This record gives sequence, C-alpha cells and structure tokens, in this order.
Amino acid sequence: MKRVVVTGGSGKAGRATIYELLERDYQVLNLDIQPPHEQLCRFQTVDLMNMGETVEALHGYDAVVHLAANPNPTGWTEERMFRHNTTTTYNVFRAATMLGMRRVVWASSETTLGLPFEKVLPHYAPINEDAPLYPETSYALSKVISEEIARQFSRWSGVPFVGLRFSNIMETEAYARFPSYWDDPHARKWNLWGYVDARDVAQSCRLGLEADITGAHAFIIAADDTVMNRPSRALMAEVFPNVPVRELSHEHATLLGIDGARRMLGYAPQHSWREHVSA
Repeated sequence: MKRVVVTGGSGKAGRATIYELLERDYQVLNLDIQPPHEQLCRFQTVDLMNMGETVEALHGYDAVVHLAANPNPTGWTEERMFRHNTTTTYNVFRAATMLGMRRVVWASSETTLGLPFEKVLPHYAPINEDAPLYPETSYALSKVISEEIARQFSRWSGVPFVGLRFSNIMETEAYARFPSYWDDPHARKWNLWGYVDARDVAQSCRLGLEADITGAHAFIIAADDTVMNRPSRALMAEVFPNVPVRELSHEHATLLGIDGARRMLGYAPQHSWREHVSA
C-alpha cells in the first residue's frame, strides 16, 4: 500500500502525516479545499461533498487517510457542521470501498468519549475504548455516527477501517502555553488534560496503514503524559474525586487510555511538551 491519498493534507495533522509517509517512500496525494503552505507532494483541490469528485480523486490509489473535517468552522451552524462531516466521511468511505482500496484510516475524535465531562463523568481513568460513548456536541455525534458507518462499510466490503480518536493535536510552538494551565487544574479538565503531538498523530496514521488488522476499530491516540506538571492521580483526586483511577504507567501518565493503540497498532508516542518546557 504505497500509493496513499491524504484528505485534509494541508492542515496540521495532514501536513505531519504527509511528512511521515514521504519519509518512508510512500507516494502521496493531498486532497484539500485549501492549498498547502508548503507543497510536499502532489496537491488537488476536491470538494468531498461531491461523490463524483471524491471517487475520481481516489481512483488509482491503494489506501486513504481521511483527515478532512472541521470541529468548529467560523459562521457554521451545528446542523451544517454535522451534515458536512458525516457526508464527506460517507463519500470517502463509499469511494474507497467502490474502488477496492485496501485500507481506510480516518480521524475520529476524543470528543466521542463524553467531553467536556460535565453531563456524564468518565466511568474510570485512564478512559479507554471499552467505555460507552457520550457525544455531547454535533461534532462528536458526527464522529460516533462515522464510526458506525465505518463498521458497516468494513462488514460489507472486507476492507479494514482504522479510526483514530485523536486528542487535542499540538505542534511544538503550542507547548509554550502549557505553564498557563498549571495553576488551575479545572482549566483543562475537559479532556482529562490530554494532548497529542502532531508527529505522533502522523505515526499513528502510518501504523494504521501498516498494522496487520481486520474489521473496523477505533483507537484513542494521545501523548504518554498530560499537559500538567502535577501527578495524574492528584489531578483526578482534586477534580474528579469519585472517578476510579486504574493502574498508571508512570506518575504523569495520560488519562486517555492508549493501550489499545499500543497493542494493536504498535503505537508508541515519542514526543512530549517536557522536551521543550521546564516543569
């Protein structure tokens, strides 16, 4: 599977993923509505709301990494965002299976888990893929529905679908803001103080293409630690005192469970804000 389409390749996650794939000799096509700041590979403007354009653009490629979605478009209603995200995802999934692609990797979201954990608390931490889904926004609901669409398309076609529930994606320059979170643990409780480096997002996308996997799965993708400088158990005790905390791999371990991605994809996050900012 060396010929890969990346939708949304001009964005933060897409750009990092294209770098990752090109470094490993993949042939990549970037499909986006916006041209990239730096043209790393062939680029094509495509409206993924149009099924015909989508099929034509994906034709001749082995796999697709579908990253094109927007959680909060300026000026969009909730209904428009929901319709756009579900329709573009349906079109990509349908085109991929029609064309006999060998793998679909796509961006789900941590928001499916119940963020911002106000109406329903996490059942436990680190929360993992066994936890029930509680979408609290139209964006999160679009991702839950897309996970179900992925399961059915995989069942119909036999094509493996790998959904990646990305945490809050960060590039290196964003780490300078992290100390501003440390005085108030409530400021970032909305996703259990999670984040993920864009380079680890790229790693997970590549592994999603390469893993020996069948069926449809969705994996949480986060950094190995939290955005905070205090221990993870102390954060939970102060903000979510009634939520059970399971075994942690280290003092500052992520509270977004990534063991599923470790086990089935070989995911191993390599990047932390601690490399750039003193705790």
